[in-house]
Amino acid sequence: MSASIELDNVCCDFGNFRAVDHVNVTIQPGEFFSFLGPSGCGKTTILRMISGFTEPTGGVIRIGGKDVSGLRPNQRPTALIFQNLALFPLMTIWENIAFGLEVRGVDKVTRRKRAEELLALVDLHDSADKMVSQLSGGQKQRVAIARALAVEPAVMLLDEPLSALDLKLRQHMRAELRAIQKRTGVTFIYITHDQGEALAMSDRVGVMSQGRLQQVAGPRDIYNNPVNGFVASFVGENNILKGDVQNASEGRASFSTAIGTFTAKLPDSSAGKDLKLYIRPEHVILSAKPGAENSVPVTLTEVAFEGNFISVHAVTENGTDLVAELRNDGAGSVPTPGTQMHMTFDAANSSLLPDSTTAGA
Repeated sequence: MSASIELDNVCCDFGNFRAVDHVNVTIQPGEFFSFLGPSGCGKTTILRMISGFTEPTGGVIRIGGKDVSGLRPNQRPTALIFQNLALFPLMTIWENIAFGLEVRGVDKVTRRKRAEELLALVDLHDSADKMVSQLSGGQKQRVAIARALAVEPAVMLLDEPLSALDLKLRQHMRAELRAIQKRTGVTFIYITHDQGEALAMSDRVGVMSQGRLQQVAGPRDIYNNPVNGFVASFVGENNILKGDVQNASEGRASFSTAIGTFTAKLPDSSAGKDLKLYIRPEHVILSAKPGAENSVPVTLTEVAFEGNFISVHAVTENGTDLVAELRNDGAGSVPTPGTQMHMTFDAANSSLLPDSTTAGA
């Protein structure tokens, strides 16, 4: 069972501070949806409002089409997994998982059977009688998920559950979470400040800043077609240039900057606003000769080995810093600092964007 979530013009104030500012979004049943943004942007407050721990000061929240205003957390078809997991250390694993069923008066035999079914679902078949202290961090995460699923929620709410894990384990648990969500069909709403988590797991992502929803889209669209400078900068790295639009036609514009005039994409939503030019480092090409368009001479200042890619820093004649990323595929020689080269980028891989907007979906 899964349910839709609708946030209809939702606001939340704490005194004079507005934590969530007129958020509108509909999350579909069975969708894996992530709210992505920096600390303090309002994403956890949204989760707490959906779960019933915080009441909105404006707007309406609907779960499965039903207005849940005034309903306590235990009256809502949701389960919340906290960042610290909150497992019970003096209970066995199966008792942890079955705790919610025990509270509801389910008999022990049925509780044990359901716990073992969920342990199989999260690939912990032989852990029923272990204690929490005997499990690794990733195993504890899976127990927390199994415990939440035991009460058969229509919506699973996850508040940065992977933040305490090391990088390798986080990457592994991303795949685990996505697989569990696919198997159960439960609606997952995931809170994170980690763009990699959001992009890797989600069907759609809502990027937030200062309580406002900036963009809602699929991961590829969020990364490749950000609607504003905040989204572009928060989801990935960029070279950012200030300047002025000279002319615009058919979704492109010439943009005059201190290091030259370049051609870039001009989204319809950006027309008529103060704009900056955003170019992702992986779309910058280094060459000994200038390219056909959007090319600028530079002197390389630093070459940083990052593992799967090489980050090349450079400076233009007027002192503007630029960065290119090269794939570490062994296909060519790596340039050295002090080398004079040209940085070139395609108009199709660069965008003219305003600093911020608001969005709904």
